[in-house]
Amino acid sequence: MTATAASRAAGINARPRVGLDRRALAIAMPIGPLAIAVVRGILPYNTTDSNTTMAPKVAAHQGTESVVIWLTFITLLTLLPGVIALGLLARRGARRLGTTGLVVAFIGFACLFWSSVAGSDNVALAAARLGLSPASTGRLLDSMGNITPIGLGSDLFVLGHIVGLILLGIALWRSRAIPAWAALALALSQVFHFMFAVIVPVHALDGLAWAVTAVGFGAAALALLRDPDLAGA
Repeated sequence: MTATAASRAAGINARPRVGLDRRALAIAMPIGPLAIAVVRGILPYNTTDSNTTMAPKVAAHQGTESVVIWLTFITLLTLLPGVIALGLLARRGARRLGTTGLVVAFIGFACLFWSSVAGSDNVALAAARLGLSPASTGRLLDSMGNITPIGLGSDLFVLGHIVGLILLGIALWRSRAIPAWAALALALSQVFHFMFAVIVPVHALDGLAWAVTAVGFGAAALALLRDPDLAGA
């Protein structure tokens, strides 16, 4: 009896504990995709709009655009750490695919905050507050996008965040790091995001697609907490 009790106690003590740092990372993981989901749902213009079409819409909905910018800032603080954690988890059972997905997704999302994709919101709102005409704002945004590094960053973001998350979803499915349904939902969500952002713009469905992405990140966060090999002391 005593030996059995001691063995059980030793087993309990041997289990790694989840540290505060890992808990914080797990909490942060779904926040970035959730913030994007809200942004995609409330954005006052379509992704396919020209800059001259976008500018008056931003000027007419400055309160909404302020919320968009705040949510983009929250995304900046949380998304890249979340993508790194997602990629490291995916690499455990699908090293090459997981690594490729991590690199592509990281480059894509890092470029978001440099590109005209996010920068246009900042400039358009600032221009509206100054009373700049929509035509002038549109020309300014066109000029900004024509700066080669900014235009390249925009292209890398568009390609990188979609392809990268698809690859990570497939890697997580192959590695069985998270439930198969969650991994496939993560990958497919980006296909639907592209469809409802570019091909047939529907804000509500685009936001829903990103909400599904957040579910995938959330499943990975739970795996991060439950996996004894990943839990910090």
